[in-house]
Amino acid sequence: MKRSLAAAPLGLAATLLLTTALYAEQWIQIEAQPSLTEATEAARGYAGRLPNVVGFELPGRWNAIALGPYATEAEAEAARLTLRAQGMIPSDSYLTDGTQYRQPFWPVGATLSTLPTATTPDVATEVTVPEVTETAMPAEDLPVENMPITLPDETPAEARASERALNREDREALQTALKFAGVYDSGIDGAFGPGTRRAMSDWQALKGYDVTGVLTTQQREEVLGAYRTVIDSLGLTPVADEVAGVTLSLPLGLVGFDAYAPPFAKYKSKDSSGVQVLLISQTGDEATLGGLYEIMQTLEIVPMEGPRSRDSKSFTLTGTNTEITSHTEARLVNGTVKGWTLIWPTPKTTDDETRHQMALDAMKTSFATLDGVLPDAYGEGAAQDIDLLAGLDIRRPDKAGSGFYVDDKGAVLTSADLVASCARITIDDGYEATVTATEDGMALLTPVETLAPLAVAKFDSQLPRLQSEVSVSGYAYAGRLDAPTLNYGLMAEHKGLSGEEDLLRLAMTTLPGEAGGPLLNNSGAVIGMLAAKDAIPEAQARSLPEDVAFAYDMEKIAGFLSGHGVTVSASESTTSDADLVRIGRDLTVLVNCWN
Repeated sequence: MKRSLAAAPLGLAATLLLTTALYAEQWIQIEAQPSLTEATEAARGYAGRLPNVVGFELPGRWNAIALGPYATEAEAEAARLTLRAQGMIPSDSYLTDGTQYRQPFWPVGATLSTLPTATTPDVATEVTVPEVTETAMPAEDLPVENMPITLPDETPAEARASERALNREDREALQTALKFAGVYDSGIDGAFGPGTRRAMSDWQALKGYDVTGVLTTQQREEVLGAYRTVIDSLGLTPVADEVAGVTLSLPLGLVGFDAYAPPFAKYKSKDSSGVQVLLISQTGDEATLGGLYEIMQTLEIVPMEGPRSRDSKSFTLTGTNTEITSHTEARLVNGTVKGWTLIWPTPKTTDDETRHQMALDAMKTSFATLDGVLPDAYGEGAAQDIDLLAGLDIRRPDKAGSGFYVDDKGAVLTSADLVASCARITIDDGYEATVTATEDGMALLTPVETLAPLAVAKFDSQLPRLQSEVSVSGYAYAGRLDAPTLNYGLMAEHKGLSGEEDLLRLAMTTLPGEAGGPLLNNSGAVIGMLAAKDAIPEAQARSLPEDVAFAYDMEKIAGFLSGHGVTVSASESTTSDADLVRIGRDLTVLVNCWN
């Protein structure tokens, strides 16, 4: 049978060390070691008592020790079960098609083309794997050679004897599998103390076996098999991305490398798994880390609900909604910011949650950094949009508009329409706020934490003459600009179209995002608040000219604020047009409504 280890060039993806080699045979992987020296010693030890031992380089600087190649999966499985029953190989050995195997390092000088095909070991107790047939026969009618495999059960004494043959690695693997089964919650130390014995008893009771606290060989195989099935479905594999300068175990059964889009190396979902991974890599300092922490929380892939923490050297972000769960970790390392994000469809079952937690734990414990770092820009033709960061959607609020500070603790007056039916409200740079009161189209917001505004509204009860110039400061473009704009118009009438005494009619073309912003006279004093057109009956009933707008007057505002504990301050100063712009920007607040 002809074999080849050659792989086609992969361009940038080759730096991930994810080589695709095609093998027709099956292998039994029995061990993996992080260094070539350790792997060579392990291979030499196995070769002293087993035939067909081959060592391979793996992606991510790991090295595998395997048995094979076997011509068919059935032959490989028969050999695996036989050798495990004899205690010749670790109990967590498993079959693989060798797609991750690279150049052999053992036997010295070996190539795939010179390796003989392996055969099932000749031992006293031979285990046969039956061929799968189209029509199942009752077990009692099957020929002896086609009977289902059943490892012989053991007495408690025999179980203890077989258990004593386990090495430390076998014992740790069993503890891990018991933890996966949900019956063990202590440390993985390879010591079978009271906690491990209790877990074994609980597992036996759960499965309907006699409770002895000592697992038989068959029971150990069952525990480990359930765990291995999940591990195989995840495809957890050490990956070293030398371009990003990050190494960690990734669930390559669920994701595959996509592209570099600084500051991320992106791994997209494979086979509609819905799982995604981002590797984070950029040069920077504490300010860069803090900026990334804020930016990540604006991304759709980081839901708003969930714990998060940050210090000067690192941060973690966890977010969950009905669709996805994501976890991000990043830290400063020698003038760079390195980290990762795992995005997972929100688990609906216990099995889903178990797989998610296993992948998450593997990534947490394996994350390490290399020397490489992504450049500030990478490649041509990347999507450019202020609603995208490296091709990822930035979360935008359901509604965004304007408000203004009315006391020195950060209370904000805004339009009631803007904050109606909001699950969460933020002001300015993401400060949380709650609705304290609403009345006649106005709403009073109180920040969760006390703020120190640059400016607070100073009111003037004296209205400008008709046709005098007035201005509104507001976020006309719903936060797409970093600062409010000043919109100029004329005082058209000191009452509404139906004679309302608490309304001011303006000759001004406004946008919805400006509603809730302060109406200013030429000295920078607040004389009203721009009303949402949808809150004005005349605007609801008729199609008014575009240059018709309305504002609630100062007396209505003062009555509302005073009734809810906010004392209004009178303006005594005059100002220039340049100062008017500054006052408007210091006074006006971006109000976001999230759902």
